[in-house]
Amino acid sequence: MATWDDVRRIALALPGTSERPSRDHAHWWVAGKGFVWERPLRQPDLDALGKAAPEGPVLGAQVADEGVKAALISGDPGVYFTTPHFDGYAAVLVRLDRIDAAQLRELITEAWLVRAPKRLAQQFLDDAE
Repeated sequence: MATWDDVRRIALALPGTSERPSRDHAHWWVAGKGFVWERPLRQPDLDALGKAAPEGPVLGAQVADEGVKAALISGDPGVYFTTPHFDGYAAVLVRLDRIDAAQLRELITEAWLVRAPKRLAQQFLDDAE
């Protein structure tokens, strides 16, 4: 089970990342672009999800495209989901209390790579080799 402290630790370990709230919720940024964020479900989300709406903490994360989003959701629907609010948007919602540490690290790193400036992302990848 992951926590907001895990998200914070992983995100802030990535180069150029900062944390600042957006709409009174935690949000992590690189070069002025958000890549992961706290995303409590709103009433329209709850209405759309019905009984399937999770009760625990929800993380929003950028993904490369809608294909990646669909693959994550179909591959592990107990962890990943979406709402109509995110239709047409390359982002996925995550049940934070159901994702393991390795999945969380990969998700956050991939979200960062999607939003980071190309030069910074390439330097990060080169350093990781």
